[in-house]
Formats: sequence, C-alpha cells, structure tokens
Amino acid sequence: MMSLLKNQGNLLKKRIVGDPFKQGVEQGPQIDVKQFEKILKYIKSGVEDGANLETGGERLGSKGYYIKPTVFSDVKDDMLIAKDEIFGPVQSILKFKDINEVIQRANNSRYGLAAGVFTKNIDTANMMMRALRVGSVWINCFDVFDATIPFGGYKMSGHGREKGIYSLSNYLQVKAVVTPLKNPAWL
Repeated sequence: MMSLLKNQGNLLKKRIVGDPFKQGVEQGPQIDVKQFEKILKYIKSGVEDGANLETGGERLGSKGYYIKPTVFSDVKDDMLIAKDEIFGPVQSILKFKDINEVIQRANNSRYGLAAGVFTKNIDTANMMMRALRVGSVWINCFDVFDATIPFGGYKMSGHGREKGIYSLSNYLQVKAVVTPLKNPAWL
C-alpha cells in the first residue's frame, strides 16, 4: 500500500495543471470561486477528520482557481470526503477486506454517478459491473466518454441521461392512444 501511495504521489506531482486549452495540460482550474472554496473546505475537513493528506491539498499558484491534485489515505466511511461528491481534484482511499465490502459500501452511498474497477480478473470485473448501483462503470480505465454512450447517475447523482439515444427521453413525453379497430355501436 505504501509503495502504491508513493507511486501515485509521484505521478500527481508530475501532473500538468494549467490552461486547459494548452497542449498537454491534464487538469484545468475550478469553474468559479464558489467551487474552488468548496473544494478547499472539503480538503480542510479531511485533514480535521484525521485522514492522512498524502499529497496536494492546497491552491496552486496565485492566479485562477487551481488546486493541486490531492490524495487522502486512511479515509473512514463517516468522513465528509468519503460521503460527498466533491467534483474536484481530490481522491479518498479507503481500505477494504473483500469485494463484498466494496460493493456494500458503494451501494450504501446516497450517490451513484460512476465507478472505476481495476482488476486482472474478468469474473471480478463482471461481478462488480452488475452489482454496483451506478450510472457508469469503467473497467481498467476511467473517465472515458463517447457521444453514443449514455451518461448519468443513480440515486442522488442526477436525473435522466446525457448522450446516446437515452438522452432523447429528456425531451419527450409519452402518450398512449387507444382506438378500436371497428366503430363501436354507440357512434
């Protein structure tokens, strides 16, 4: 676990943060000051709740709404950084004993936007994709989109679907019309 965290921390330190319109930039700024401050409050709560701040956790530079990629370890289920959708460059790492514990924890969340499953075992991948109550499951990849793949969450992670044919249902209203094949006697 320690070598994984060290490796991830080194990767994040090399992550290119900046103008998202420039070639090679991997992470842009937050959308506005409100979201920027919200993410910093989540980071502060993670530290105050006792999670280990492995890397990041602060503003990057003095201009714009950039936040260093942040990783917490030893996160507990009752911590805000484990319970809420942060929508920022913050990762929470929680330990688990077995796959069933992972499924139960994930499905006990009030959110269900997406999940990433990394495994060499195809049976594990298939079990996880069927068991997780989320809108998207990425197997051995993450954050991959296409215009034809529906996107949207379960539970409190959104309403309806974007992209693909399922997105059309957001603009349609179904109506049932019933008519007899021959005229009824009372007409």
